[in-house]
Amino acid sequence: MVRAAVLPAVGAPLEITEIELPDPGPGQVRVRLAAAGVCHSDLSLSDGTMRVPVPAVLGHEGAGTVVSVGEGVTGLVPGADVVLNWAPSCGSCHACSLGEVWLCANALSGSADVYARTADGTDLHPGLNVAAFAEETVVPVSCTLPLPDGIPLTDAALLGCAVLTGYGAVHHSAQVRPGETVAVFGVGGVGLSALQAARIAGASTIVAVDVSPEKEELARAAGATEYVVASEDTARQIRALTGKQGVDVAVECVGRAVTIRTAWESTRRGGRTTVVGIGGKDQQVTFNALELFHWGRTLSGCVYGNSDPARDLPILAEHVRAGRLDLGSLVTERIALEGIPAAFDNMLAGKGGRALIVF
Repeated sequence: MVRAAVLPAVGAPLEITEIELPDPGPGQVRVRLAAAGVCHSDLSLSDGTMRVPVPAVLGHEGAGTVVSVGEGVTGLVPGADVVLNWAPSCGSCHACSLGEVWLCANALSGSADVYARTADGTDLHPGLNVAAFAEETVVPVSCTLPLPDGIPLTDAALLGCAVLTGYGAVHHSAQVRPGETVAVFGVGGVGLSALQAARIAGASTIVAVDVSPEKEELARAAGATEYVVASEDTARQIRALTGKQGVDVAVECVGRAVTIRTAWESTRRGGRTTVVGIGGKDQQVTFNALELFHWGRTLSGCVYGNSDPARDLPILAEHVRAGRLDLGSLVTERIALEGIPAAFDNMLAGKGGRALIVF
């Protein structure tokens, strides 16, 4: 029996309770969590913006130590430290055949499985494959990545989603080049990662945008050279900071129609706007045909930072070891499982960066 945060139904409060984990079966690994990040996607799953089978244990950004392995598992032994990979690629679907593993059609198929049970025998699903909001979890070996040397295990949890997504949005999706100007909308865990990534990429002007004035210090520590408190004037302010042109690249990490539209309007003629934030179906963004022609901007979606975790994790680790990427600075509070609801409330209120559950 291990303690976990269970979502009993969409829209229901999380329940901190004991669950029964089975021993790992063939091809599976049992992992003792060291830490798990509280991501906005977890909030979107709990309120129904994104759908997964319930009841479920949420949490998809985590790192921990292998406790035991099932039959047929090679390359991992008890005691090995791993980062959880919530979106493993199948290697055989059309997207995987194109090398676009972040679009794998089967990446989330494990969320429909029953992986554990409550004390009264109720079946539980792993929210986004890995069920990291628990002291321990059982996952397919494909959902684990060996932790590179020199990375603190607790901080490594952030690599599993926030950093891969924010870094990938800048380097893979937007492909920011040295000297370009960048605006990042939303200074949460992903936005802070994108700001650090823009600095690593050699961007000149880096504008952070958020509704909260209190996040300016966080943003500047991550690499922002300018800070704008979101308003109806945001696009005009960003153009004023970039010679009236607009930024070369805008990265939207909020997922709201008004923010996506503002990010697009803040981008120069011929620039690129990358949408990372996950919004609901009710968030409709509109453009007219003439402005699409006139501005010549590129607007693109971005899934998981267009990242290949197996390829990108060693690269991120090298940035961490070299001091270019600071994982600890993304965390604004360290909490227990009982602190998840308050962390959700802080997200809704636009407070803080990443909340990290430390076990």
